[in-house]
Amino acid sequence: MLKRKIYDRLLDWKETKSKECLLVKGARQVGKTFIIEHFGKENYNSYIYINFYKNPEHKEIFDGSLEADEIYKRISLYLDHVRFIEHDTLIFLDEIQDCPNARTALKFLAIDDRYDVIASGSLLGLHYKEMASIPVGYERTMEMFSLDFEEFLWATGKNDQAVSALKEYYDNKTKVPEMLHTQFIRLLREYMVVGGMPEVLNVFLKTNNYQDAYATQKKIMESYREDIKHYATPSVRQKISDCYNSIPRQLAKEYTKFQYKVVSKDGSARRYENCLNWLVDAGMIKMCVNVSTPMFPLIAYEKPEQFKVYVTDIGLLTSLYGYDTQVQLMKDTLRGPAKGGIYENLVFDMLIKRGFDLNYYKNDRNTQEIEFLYADDGQVIPIEVKSKNGATISLNNYIAEYEPPFAYKLISGNVGVIEKKITLPLYMAMFI
Repeated sequence: MLKRKIYDRLLDWKETKSKECLLVKGARQVGKTFIIEHFGKENYNSYIYINFYKNPEHKEIFDGSLEADEIYKRISLYLDHVRFIEHDTLIFLDEIQDCPNARTALKFLAIDDRYDVIASGSLLGLHYKEMASIPVGYERTMEMFSLDFEEFLWATGKNDQAVSALKEYYDNKTKVPEMLHTQFIRLLREYMVVGGMPEVLNVFLKTNNYQDAYATQKKIMESYREDIKHYATPSVRQKISDCYNSIPRQLAKEYTKFQYKVVSKDGSARRYENCLNWLVDAGMIKMCVNVSTPMFPLIAYEKPEQFKVYVTDIGLLTSLYGYDTQVQLMKDTLRGPAKGGIYENLVFDMLIKRGFDLNYYKNDRNTQEIEFLYADDGQVIPIEVKSKNGATISLNNYIAEYEPPFAYKLISGNVGVIEKKITLPLYMAMFI
């Protein structure tokens, strides 16, 4: 079984909640159902599972009165062999986006507080208009992603001690022994190709076959297309697909800002903006917005019309480029701007899964840009990403002009420190 960090967060919710349901959101097939089911069966004497996508008739449980007693009564009517044990029962409402009334009911189930309730789903933002009321104050929200790089390392046989030993080089800012460095660079490339989708990783671990992993990625992509057909209105289905399919081309540009004209010749914000929002709500992409000036608080200086788009699983992104590209990434023989865009997405993927809020900075005076900025204790920290070793003119100029307390340069090379500039191997993004 794949070890997931969110399990500890579920335990924390169980111990600290007070009249509060839990809502776990995230893209389809990142492992939400599996980990919540495992948590429920390990920590409760009674576990009740309702899936509104597989069993649409169960939506009738939430028709009519939403009083807690009425809901429990209807659950016992629709499901066989249910047991309600006070303070030792978990009710899991899966694919809750298909039953807006169930989302509204979370408030009343939380107030009742006899049984713990977890809901999960994707595309939750698309169903607000269908809901009578959003249970503000009665639900805690967690976002779940596919496996991050550290979880990938655990899955491939690296235990906590091995990761902790590597982190010592990060903490002390000392060079990693070359043999160890080479090993982790290879594992990072493997992560770029396989990614963190549980089904893909399980297939890869079982077969040790990159082609099998790629075939599974394509199967997941097909399920995403089916989601678009199922949930999106007919007028925007093709536009949503076109936006998503344009991401490999967006990231292959010298400047990776999202441009609607790359989607189509007549592309514009008016034509496609809602389509991008749909993909964000589905958990399939995240946006990274430019700022006019790199000062705290970054949100005050955002330029919403200028943004980059990244796929929320690096393996799914590289699969969009095709298997031959994945082969070149593993061999480290890929050249050109596309490589830089893929590595940008890799670092974004690693940092977002650690809970970072990221922006980027590109001013109007020149072509120099800083790939990522984040806030730390009221200070803005820049991160430059290089797919290979090379000069960092943009970062050097940034340090000279804005005087951050320190700055990161992520490369395929080893650890090094020159005044404020900290150079790290790309795999150490998991420690920032």
